[in-house]
Amino acid sequence: MNHDNFAITASGLTRHFGSLIAVKDFDLQIPTGSIYGFLGPNGSGKSTTIRMLCGLLTPSSGSASVLGLDTRRESEKLKQKIGYMTQKFSLYEDLTVKENLQFVSEIYAVGRKERRFRVNELLEEFNLNRQMKQRVGTLSGGQKQRLSLAAAILHKPQILFLDEPTSAVDPQNRRDFWEKLFEMAEQGTTILLSTHYMDEAARCHSLAILDQGVKVADGTPKELGNSISSHVIEVTADEPNAARQRLANEDGITSITQLGFRLRVLIPKEISNPLEQVNSKLKGAQIDARVEQVFPDLEDVFVSLTELRRDGLAT
Repeated sequence: MNHDNFAITASGLTRHFGSLIAVKDFDLQIPTGSIYGFLGPNGSGKSTTIRMLCGLLTPSSGSASVLGLDTRRESEKLKQKIGYMTQKFSLYEDLTVKENLQFVSEIYAVGRKERRFRVNELLEEFNLNRQMKQRVGTLSGGQKQRLSLAAAILHKPQILFLDEPTSAVDPQNRRDFWEKLFEMAEQGTTILLSTHYMDEAARCHSLAILDQGVKVADGTPKELGNSISSHVIEVTADEPNAARQRLANEDGITSITQLGFRLRVLIPKEISNPLEQVNSKLKGAQIDARVEQVFPDLEDVFVSLTELRRDGLAT
């Protein structure tokens, strides 16, 4: 792919905080108009990487280009072309909804005539007309989220950075939020977001899995599922806890996750007969269960990769 087709690129991006390596040798290429996700737990380097790409934090080493601008040398110019929605709500709670949008429009030097039109347009688009005169501190979590996104795109940025954008909202608001993101991506906006929700990461066109400051894998959700180095065996049993206890101490089992009456069991790819292994152990303990091999989901991929790193089998 031609380099011009990438809205964001990074090479060897690294950030130290004293002796702590928050992000290490991070490489990245994000196509224009795509939704790209950073998936990882707290402390994995997601927010630090986003802040470096926004030009808010200088890398210790490595380089990054966003919209063709060097994030070190051209950070001020870059800030006019991007939108950034922080994890923590960052608008003024003692101002009204409309006053906040007007204030943000002034920060981005939006012309007075366009400002009036754009603010009213966003109030309508994000269903905030009824709350326009309401103080922001009295809004619900979903309303604050919609206002934050409206403020982040007020100046029509080409790239939108979202740091854990749905961490404080209910499932319905999360779904509505994602519908809006897909609509924006279809119109050409490039979106980079961080999340620790597996189902949310699965909505991204592509994503990177981060662990302890290192990118351990990237690709589409399907590509990541195909690349997993484990068989995924699903066990459905009336006594899942008994089945779990029977399998927990077996050699060759990477992890076991319980989901109601189901267990998802990860077994290394080197084992050629994983179904037979699980079946024989359960039958030997006289545990009735249905055992089948299934396609890995993102949680399986994440667990497999991070377990390998912790066992020293992957870098």
